[in-house]
Amino acid sequence: MLSTTSRLLRTFSTTAVHYQNKLKLALIGQSLFGQEVYRQLQKEGHKVVGVFTVPDKNGKADPLASAAEKDGTPVFKFPRWRVKGKPIHEVIEAYQSVGAELNVLPFCSQFIPMDVINGPRHGSIIYHPSILPRHRGASAINWTLIQGDAKAGFTVFWADEGLDTGPILLQRECDVGLNDTVDDLYNRFLFPEGIKSMVEAVQLIADGKAPRIPQPEEGATYEGIQKKENAEISWDQSAAGLHNWIRGHDKVPGAWAMIDGKMVTFYGSSLLDGSVPPGEELAIRGAAKPGLVTKNGLVLFGNDGKMLLIRNLQFEDGRMIPASKYFSTDEMSAVELTEEEKKIAEDVKSIWKGILSNVAVIEDSTDFFKSGASSMEVVRMIEEIKQKCGGLELQNEDVYMAPKFGDFIQMVVRKHRGEDKEEKLIIDYVSKDVNHMTVKMPYQCFINGQFMDAEDGKTYDSINPTDGSVIAKVSFATRNDVDKAVAAAKEAFEHGEWGKMNARERGRLLYRLADLMEEHQEELATIEAIDSGAVYTLALKTHIGMSVQTFRYFAGWCDKIQGSTIPINHARPNHNLTFTKKEPLGVCAIVIPWNYPLMMLAWKSAACLAAGNTLVLKPAQVTPLTALKFAELSAKAGFPKGVINILPGSGGLVGQHLSEHPDIRKLGFTGSTPIGKQIMKSCAVSNLKKVSLELGGKSPLIIFSDCELDKAVRMGMGAVFFNKGENCIAAGRLFVEESIHDEFVRRVVEETQKMKIGDPLDRSTDHGPQNHKAHMEKLLEYCETGVKEGATLVYGGRQVCRPGFFMEPTILTDVEDHMYIAREESFGPVMVISKFKDGDVDGVLERANRTEYGLASGVFTKDISKALYISDKLEAGTVFINTYNKTDVAAPFGGFKQSGFGKDLGEEALHEYLRTKAVTVEY
Repeated sequence: MLSTTSRLLRTFSTTAVHYQNKLKLALIGQSLFGQEVYRQLQKEGHKVVGVFTVPDKNGKADPLASAAEKDGTPVFKFPRWRVKGKPIHEVIEAYQSVGAELNVLPFCSQFIPMDVINGPRHGSIIYHPSILPRHRGASAINWTLIQGDAKAGFTVFWADEGLDTGPILLQRECDVGLNDTVDDLYNRFLFPEGIKSMVEAVQLIADGKAPRIPQPEEGATYEGIQKKENAEISWDQSAAGLHNWIRGHDKVPGAWAMIDGKMVTFYGSSLLDGSVPPGEELAIRGAAKPGLVTKNGLVLFGNDGKMLLIRNLQFEDGRMIPASKYFSTDEMSAVELTEEEKKIAEDVKSIWKGILSNVAVIEDSTDFFKSGASSMEVVRMIEEIKQKCGGLELQNEDVYMAPKFGDFIQMVVRKHRGEDKEEKLIIDYVSKDVNHMTVKMPYQCFINGQFMDAEDGKTYDSINPTDGSVIAKVSFATRNDVDKAVAAAKEAFEHGEWGKMNARERGRLLYRLADLMEEHQEELATIEAIDSGAVYTLALKTHIGMSVQTFRYFAGWCDKIQGSTIPINHARPNHNLTFTKKEPLGVCAIVIPWNYPLMMLAWKSAACLAAGNTLVLKPAQVTPLTALKFAELSAKAGFPKGVINILPGSGGLVGQHLSEHPDIRKLGFTGSTPIGKQIMKSCAVSNLKKVSLELGGKSPLIIFSDCELDKAVRMGMGAVFFNKGENCIAAGRLFVEESIHDEFVRRVVEETQKMKIGDPLDRSTDHGPQNHKAHMEKLLEYCETGVKEGATLVYGGRQVCRPGFFMEPTILTDVEDHMYIAREESFGPVMVISKFKDGDVDGVLERANRTEYGLASGVFTKDISKALYISDKLEAGTVFINTYNKTDVAAPFGGFKQSGFGKDLGEEALHEYLRTKAVTVEY
């Protein structure tokens, strides 16, 4: 009985505390913002005793009214509160009947009498989207941008008789991004944070802690409502001033200028750095200097000589076009609709009218979702359009990408005309008839969905290592090209279609890309063979085959990235829910090596894209061609512009600038340890960007006398000579047990002599050329050093006497621990063999671990207990037992110590390109 009583008391106590310091509220206003404020106040335990909003329009209630009616909250819909300046008695009487203790005005378009404002015990509070006293008035967000404020924000204030002059209760602020629009600020900060703060303000009042801070007159401004007639652009100002004016009017009412005697409205402004791009001049009334219609948009000039870029233009009849298409005949003819198109537009308007029955007049600015439509009504609209407009096919995404009626109509007309198809990708190829096919290779930088020359026009030669001939003159990217690519990637992530795309759609694109790579696998393998020297059959199976597998594997992960819920201690008497979210990082840079050009691209890019990031990738300077072919395939797969950018060029220039760039949030690098250290330093000093490094290796392979010798010989050779030894996990040093050492060496030499060295496109070739001349010369010097230090050269060690960069597979024995070749990586076809005493397991382990590298390792023995013991003790990210080079897309890959940190492949690779956010909710 005592226990029951205790439970009853506990329940009563909790209930009492839940309603302690809660208020009876009247909500006066409308809109989705008002609806969300209402819902959150209800959740917090406040009692909304009445909602006062606007009348239904065409039988459809305002969102605030809909939510309140659903809950059974009293709803009053008055068209006005006063007549000829005097309150309407019946309205005031109805308001007073609810007995509110506080009026909350989240967004209200009506004039509310002071009898109502001052009526409740606690008065009234109002939300205003500026940092008062600055920007009093109805167009506060617009003026925040027009005047170039560094900070935006909102104020919750106590209503008084003045216009936005009442005492301040609370304020919140945020940074204004360089290219933010009104919609950006509202959706990112003013809407979500404003809802939270309205609820917080009510609770402060309930708790008796709400301040009343008089507004200072210093710094106070009042600006009127911005309308179309006063939104004309004044050209005598700086580029930043023009940019602020245009974005401050984007999308409503729209900044405009007169061009060819017609009013043209400008949208999508951004500041533009660098040199003046090529384009066609466009005279604009009042502008001292003509604009330039370029392939990226309309370039405008301020009176300071600096530039801004306009992405879209809208004509008086509502037709919107990309600014880059102003002089295009097809686009300009599209300004006038045909009779058939006018009929389609009327049909679509009637469909919108039927769905948005609460909207009195469908205008260009009418937003489908903000007017109350849901995802179910998207399906209805698409099906109605298909039925009434001659079978016109739309996708759900089309509605989400053009939610405003004016934009939507333009999209529908473009689809009807067949103009909605992606702009044809223009590619200048280098074509070669090779390997019984014509291989077509892009050679320019790939930035923002277009192939283009480097800014200064410079190129360099990509060399075929088989014969030393020039394959192509490839664009040599500049620092400005890096800036352009990063800006494109940032725009795609923050404002583009990619950032809005759902995870499954992202996965579909990755699958499509994998399919295209598979369709082009023979061409890709041929390019890999002539550009890197990879044997064609190996390139087909491994370089290209594993690249395809990698993209398919990570495509499947796209809609399976998830956080978790976490039990935490509750902040009694309330309850808490804590959960984590996995979020993409943003713009990522990827710098890849020359040994597996496409496969290393795939290992990093697939995980990066699956996580939702955008990327700027620098291929190795000596092997850029498969990366540029990949760029072509990504565009054909439908990846939005700016998501993938490829910059061939110098590591010291492009790679270094990427590591220093403040807008890049992650850099993934595969290459040498010294360069990895420099990158890590630059990433830390610049903006502390996240880094993953796959660096050098000196992977030990231990071969015991109880192994299966034939297999150990075969796989030991593969561990060293696979891909001409240009393999990051190559066995840099073999430790062979003394009792089988001589026999092992004899068999290895015998088998190595059988290897065919030759043209990598010859299907019978085992061993192709080294990647480039400087590397071959370094390998020859490496072998000479080993011999000078006392190692025995038992096979190879020489350049093959033929054109190209061919080197004999090399075998060195009697290698002692102090020698250079025992400590440092060759990254070539050089087998370095040391013997160890029979049975000395711990001794050989100590020698194997006596290195600063820890990428991979291996052991051959029939004794599984010994193998597992050794796998525990070896200090390496990967341990192979009775096999070697067996990597898989599902298994994580990465090193220890100075071989780097972070993982490629497997689920762990995704975490390299994600961040974890913890969210705690009190309820």
